[in-house]
Amino acid sequence: MTSLERAAPRAGWAELPAPLQFILDTLTITEGELRKVRHDPFELLTRVIQPILWLLIFGQVLARARAIPTGNVPYLDFLAPGILAQSALFSAIFFGISVIWERDLGIIHSYLVAPVARASLVTGKALAAGLRALTQAAVIYIVAALLGVDLRLDPLSILGMILVVVIGSALFATFSLNIACVVRTRERFMGIGQVLTMPLFFASSAVYPVSIMPDWLKAIAALNPLTYMVDALRELMVVGATGTNQIGLDLVVMSGVLVGLLALATRLYPRLAQ
Repeated sequence: MTSLERAAPRAGWAELPAPLQFILDTLTITEGELRKVRHDPFELLTRVIQPILWLLIFGQVLARARAIPTGNVPYLDFLAPGILAQSALFSAIFFGISVIWERDLGIIHSYLVAPVARASLVTGKALAAGLRALTQAAVIYIVAALLGVDLRLDPLSILGMILVVVIGSALFATFSLNIACVVRTRERFMGIGQVLTMPLFFASSAVYPVSIMPDWLKAIAALNPLTYMVDALRELMVVGATGTNQIGLDLVVMSGVLVGLLALATRLYPRLAQ
């Protein structure tokens, strides 16, 4: 039985209230997306190699060079949250390629004719992308601890980190989904994805503080959702680190952007079948 068949209301059953049906459908789509990872665990392994290399090589070299001012926080401690955000970004930004594959295989057409709201389809996929990023977060925490990063390990900080990672990954996965709905070909999508990843990463506070950026880059960083993700993660992950903004503001900005992207994806998703 497919995830869509499980989500479909059965004959003779009372119809659920719309909000409850939306949640049920969303969780069913999420489960179906997560099943793909269970059948291909090697994908998760390949996702964690790059952030580990960043911490082991890039972080260690710049920490010794003392070239970037990070206040009372050692550079490796400053960098670790940025690498976690980078890992989530780089994985999520290519989420749309799997959606294009689904279109080519005819799966999108099955989704669109199923008795499931379009909003549930895109929200379920976004939530699955967010949950998949938690594996990377766990690996980065372990590597950072082994390298001597002074991590916050109290339950509230861990729960806050999980929330930020899920929202941030879902945000960039939905952004990727919108791009896929517009370009609709793998070649164009890969080109756009490669063009966007580095500007998003370097126009944030992931590897250096916003305070040392030129004014024009500060303005771009203020519009970059990754900046708010890194800011929240840094305060939640590292002992003694403080964010530029309040964590509440970071979450509000990220959640607002995510809701807007989900609304746009709900409208664009049927274009994939054209």
